[in-house]
Amino acid sequence: MKFLYLIWSNLKRKKLRTVLTLLSIVVAFILFGFLSAIKQALAGGVAMAGQNRLVVRHKVSIIQSLPQSYKARMERIPGVALATHETWFGGVYQDPKNFFAQMPVIPEEFLDMWPENILPPDQKQAWLQTRTGAIVGRKTAERFHWKVGDRVPIQSSIWTKTDGSRLWEFDIVGIFDGSNKNTDTTPLFFRYDYFDEARVWSKGQVGWYVVRIKDPEQAGEVANLIDKEFENSAWETKTEPEGAFLQAWAKQIGDITTITASILSAVFFTILLVTGNTMSQSVRERTGELGVLKALGFTSGQTLSLVLAESCLLAVLGGGIGLGVALMLISRGDPTGGMLPLFYFPTLDVLTGIAFGLALGLLAGVFPALQAMRLRVADALRRM
Repeated sequence: MKFLYLIWSNLKRKKLRTVLTLLSIVVAFILFGFLSAIKQALAGGVAMAGQNRLVVRHKVSIIQSLPQSYKARMERIPGVALATHETWFGGVYQDPKNFFAQMPVIPEEFLDMWPENILPPDQKQAWLQTRTGAIVGRKTAERFHWKVGDRVPIQSSIWTKTDGSRLWEFDIVGIFDGSNKNTDTTPLFFRYDYFDEARVWSKGQVGWYVVRIKDPEQAGEVANLIDKEFENSAWETKTEPEGAFLQAWAKQIGDITTITASILSAVFFTILLVTGNTMSQSVRERTGELGVLKALGFTSGQTLSLVLAESCLLAVLGGGIGLGVALMLISRGDPTGGMLPLFYFPTLDVLTGIAFGLALGLLAGVFPALQAMRLRVADALRRM
């Protein structure tokens, strides 16, 4: 720490160059923050998946429906504790850009299957007693300023009612919260009995089933038993862990992890070159001064440490500012208005960003530092 003033003075020598390099690093780490949040939003549902839950869908495609009668047959299979179903509704509120997930469910089974969705007891009772009742996640309720008692019209792009309309109206009887920040609080859930009675086609059919198993270690065995139960039927099934199902859903967009890693690799490689060039120029300009320091008694190791410390200070300072700005902007909420339900900057990625900053400083400064360490006093003083 006693050489901090010397290091800081070296950074201030060429203020414009230092500021531009610092801003480049800041922008890179802001991009890192937003890409981490987007990756979390698109692929983070795997983290909230229950280890004791399986998803059963049509073998051909998830858009193919399954009979409602499958539920009773699944619950007779050894190892199955509970089976319930969901169906994609595909609606929007007022404007096509106001998209969020809506699904018809059986209330009691839904709340039992997903205990991470926290709903007050009085609102649960209201849902059970209100045929057109719906519950909505806190994030969507705040997005549209909904409150309990509101009547909400949802225009479906898929389901037509018996009166020929695709405009469905629901009474908001509850707003649920998540037990942790990985819980998706954007969907709206309404009663399947109301939905099935009011729709024109596919009555008695559902989108997919979610099955809770008694022992997570027997997930593979139970999944095979479920698929064998409906083998050679008109509606063959594919059963997989909930995490794998959510991961496959996210990969319809693409391999999110690979995409973000590729972008960040290109960005950080460019910033590494910029920072390394800045440090190399700085060392070349101070050749004479470094020679004087060595003549005064600074060892080669101390010279190496000074240059590395300067590079690390620049990188960590820029990285810290960038991560701070990214965290502040991301904490304001999803910039898409709710289409990314789990949009936040994970703590692990923040720590990874700090490590990246330190690694950037070391890599950018190592070659200029070695150059300074190997500098001979006579050669350095001759260049003054």
